[in-house]
Amino acid sequence: MSLSLAKELNPLNTEPQAESRRLSTPNPKKNPPSKEHEMIVVMEQGASDAQIQHVAQLIRELGLTDHIIKGTERTVIAAIGDDRAKNKENLETVPGVEKVMPVLAPYKMASREVKKERSVVPLGGTLGASAGGKKVCLIAGPCSVESRPQLLNCAQAVKAAGATALRGGAFKPRTSPYAFQGMGEEGLKILAEARDLTGLAVVTEIMAVDQIDLVCKYADVLQVGARNMQNYNLLWAVGDTRKTVLLKRGLSATLEEFMLAAEYIMSKGNPNVILCERGIRTFETYCRNTLPLAIVPEVHRISHLPIVIDPSQGTGHAHLVPDMCKAAIAAGADGLIIEAHDDPEHALTDGAQSITPKTLKEMMVTLRKIATAVDREI
Repeated sequence: MSLSLAKELNPLNTEPQAESRRLSTPNPKKNPPSKEHEMIVVMEQGASDAQIQHVAQLIRELGLTDHIIKGTERTVIAAIGDDRAKNKENLETVPGVEKVMPVLAPYKMASREVKKERSVVPLGGTLGASAGGKKVCLIAGPCSVESRPQLLNCAQAVKAAGATALRGGAFKPRTSPYAFQGMGEEGLKILAEARDLTGLAVVTEIMAVDQIDLVCKYADVLQVGARNMQNYNLLWAVGDTRKTVLLKRGLSATLEEFMLAAEYIMSKGNPNVILCERGIRTFETYCRNTLPLAIVPEVHRISHLPIVIDPSQGTGHAHLVPDMCKAAIAAGADGLIIEAHDDPEHALTDGAQSITPKTLKEMMVTLRKIATAVDREI
């Protein structure tokens, strides 16, 4: 008897509800609970390099991949792979080992369990820019490289406003195949010229595995865009480069999915990952995306990775960008990535959400005050 017919015959719906509960009850024999075998080896304070390397060798002998993470006070070694529980007790007796602990989070290398202190990730350039320290980083520039004069002028203007890194797309993922797709390698060459001129680190998007070698010749930071957050082949490939990676959250991705995307990069041995919240798609219509700033303190709670905010993509409107920058700094963001264009009205991409360098410079006065109030610098 169908449930709909049962409801008609039985208004109290007692029997079908019980049947529904029985059908939805998981079978522990068919779905056994998964065991948490992932682990980290915490070395004693002052453990020697020889002791650290010996433990790493023992982990490899177990068929696992070792990742050595050196902190300011002690070193931990993460064991990555399958069946991580075997012979765990043997590792606890090795000289220099303080303890062996399970990692409960599904993401391992990105977890705060593996590294308690916050990571500081270098951006490149000649200005000593980084993300994750006391100083809030400012990445600014046009959505895309449109011409040499446009990009060089904008680079000098955003540096004068206080930026330490330059954003600009040479390859542009567009919703329409007929829209401007970027200047390709010529755009990369212009970005590199702007770095030579200003010292700003270059942040640019990479869209495919076959672009990696080309983009790495010119860029300091590889940006993985929202549409590629779960392009696992690309994530693995940028993990192999050791270049700093700016990973943007997918339009509909959960925080856990976001963290696991970062894990793909880090599992290849690249620790230089910066998370970027660029807004998520919701039912709201007054803005392009909804910018959930609560992710900032939550990421700081669960991970050691720095997180920057993109208020341009996050709102889609230039008039909302300054206030969301203020809110992001107040929430503890480690950086901002802002679309700034010297002529937004004639921009080939995202002109509606681009502020001018003049607005950026004026905004920085207030941002510095807010940063000081939350014990940061910008």
